[in-house]
Amino acid sequence: MSHPNVLDYLDYLDNPSPRTLGRSPLEWLDRLHKPTVVRVAGRDPSRTRAMATLLHGNEPSGLFALHRWLLEQHTPEVNMLFLIAGVYPAKIPPTFSLRQLPSGRDLNRCFKEPFEGEEGAIAEAMLAELHKANPECVLDVHNTSGTGPAFAVTITNDAAHQALASLYTDRLIMTDLRLGALMEYSEQEVPTVTIECGGAHDDHAHELAYDGLVRYASRPDVLSLEKADWDVAVLRNPIRVELAPDATIEYRLEPTGRADITLPPDIEHRNFGVISPGEPLGWIGKRGLGILTAIGHNRTENMEKVLRVKDGQIYPAQAIRTFMITTNPVIAKSDCLFYAVKATGEPIF
Repeated sequence: MSHPNVLDYLDYLDNPSPRTLGRSPLEWLDRLHKPTVVRVAGRDPSRTRAMATLLHGNEPSGLFALHRWLLEQHTPEVNMLFLIAGVYPAKIPPTFSLRQLPSGRDLNRCFKEPFEGEEGAIAEAMLAELHKANPECVLDVHNTSGTGPAFAVTITNDAAHQALASLYTDRLIMTDLRLGALMEYSEQEVPTVTIECGGAHDDHAHELAYDGLVRYASRPDVLSLEKADWDVAVLRNPIRVELAPDATIEYRLEPTGRADITLPPDIEHRNFGVISPGEPLGWIGKRGLGILTAIGHNRTENMEKVLRVKDGQIYPAQAIRTFMITTNPVIAKSDCLFYAVKATGEPIF
């Protein structure tokens, strides 16, 4: 299913003046009517760098950063192509509260054939813009679904991808799992990295998104590491722990007995920390661990290597490092509960 006319799905802004941007990101969002392509001419017009943001309507740091950067009227080192994707869900009141349209699909699962529905059409149109611009690299700027430190995700772990990640963070997740995410544009031989800036309501996440954008747009070279000793923690092929669609989850200090799984309200503080086999993570209900799946990059099921139950409490089956833990039950159910690797950063097999 192809959508030939990308103009139906995208609006365009070329070198926007402060007048067109409004005084605040909210005012600007109000003026955006569709997913929007912003093009800014650079000193070296022979090269282009691309950045997507707001793929999820409840992850505004990238849009805040872009609005601030555009207001300041920087001249970038090379041409910049910005893709503002989730305008429709972001605009639904309360603003920046919905990841996707209530009846819609997760846009960051639509960057692969068949490009079905409105989200598929938007993803296909964005890919067409990237193809036309032929950028030397692509960043996709997000917020984490919970609070927690920033990290980068890539499907390729080489010097170029590490260099892009280093503009924002020293934590890099490398995954072979394919979900139809924009990050998989790396397979077009264009270094592509997802940046998770931290929580959507965290000022430091907005600041990081802005500082990283300034570095990305102003450096002559963003594909080689500035210093050879960049100390990056690379976590490889995390396992994705998902809840069954009919499972229930609560966030409480102790279980009520009504939910299939109960996690403490401060579980987000576990992000990127090592959890030893003796530390409880939460409580499991009568249905046991059967409500969870642990999906590796090779689609194998590995739950017994990840979690175990003792006296109704959930423990790691071995020392693990977890990330993307959220206390948002909607995201925990629609996306995933968390990702995990061994404490060393190696995959759990």
